[in-house]
Amino acid sequence: MGIGHYIKEIGRGKDGARSLTREQAADLLGQILDDQVTELEVGAFCLAMRIKGETPFEMAGFLDAVHSRIQRLALPQEASTQATVVIPCYNGARKLPALAPLLALLLVQAGARVCLHGTPTETGRISSFEVLATLGYSPNLDPSRNHAALQILATETLNRNLKKLLDVRRVVGLRNPAHSLVKLMNPCQGPALLVSSYTHPEYASSMAETFKLLEASAFLLRGTEGEPVADPRRTPQMEFFHRGQSQTVQSAQAGSLVSVPDLPSTEASATAQYIQAVLKQQLPVPTPVRLQVDHILQALKSL
Repeated sequence: MGIGHYIKEIGRGKDGARSLTREQAADLLGQILDDQVTELEVGAFCLAMRIKGETPFEMAGFLDAVHSRIQRLALPQEASTQATVVIPCYNGARKLPALAPLLALLLVQAGARVCLHGTPTETGRISSFEVLATLGYSPNLDPSRNHAALQILATETLNRNLKKLLDVRRVVGLRNPAHSLVKLMNPCQGPALLVSSYTHPEYASSMAETFKLLEASAFLLRGTEGEPVADPRRTPQMEFFHRGQSQTVQSAQAGSLVSVPDLPSTEASATAQYIQAVLKQQLPVPTPVRLQVDHILQALKSL
């Protein structure tokens, strides 16, 4: 069938473009993920959506397409009613260390089940996967097996064409809807608490509306260089979404910083050594990260 008629609607420019329904968005992305369109159509879709921007209904449709096509992480053999904490890691470290692995391991240490998924999308950054590899953790290549409390999934394991869509950024230099939807999707069977982040205020609003539309259970904060972990230097505002309702569980830290934590360099080895020291209580957990862990654990109790 092709997606040309959809591109005609969304590609009329910033003021003339028309939004798609949830069903149309699901059909459009479904065709892309099923390899039923040309590379030219994919490029046109990415550029048109970059100019127009995604509506919550379009994001919901894109997620419908993704959720029906990804290879989901199985429930553990001894499944409990506790939701899995989902941490998407796609940006990596540029100026600050990649501490999403610390967040994940602190949650596991506290008894939570965690699924960390992602793939590098930024050239020249240190990914959370590199830090985890240095710590001795490797991705699960078979999502039908789920035995450990920490599960690491590469995007290409979930769906290779979703990974391919993310990689379009390396060609055109611009993000596309895939970069937002991977931060909103649930790659697990069963209930999940998504820990998601935004980089710009306009994305905070659109992500919040999408969570409300989907009645998702989610935790939203301004990310650290795009990663869903609290900035170790200053506590950001944190929102908890449950069944379409949201509440602010942590206010943003105001005023001047009294002190700055002693952080490692962005190199994977230095970050891994720092994380090991924190986990062994040889170094303190940065206060913003500790607060994030506490709020996530509290949120899990209400699901």
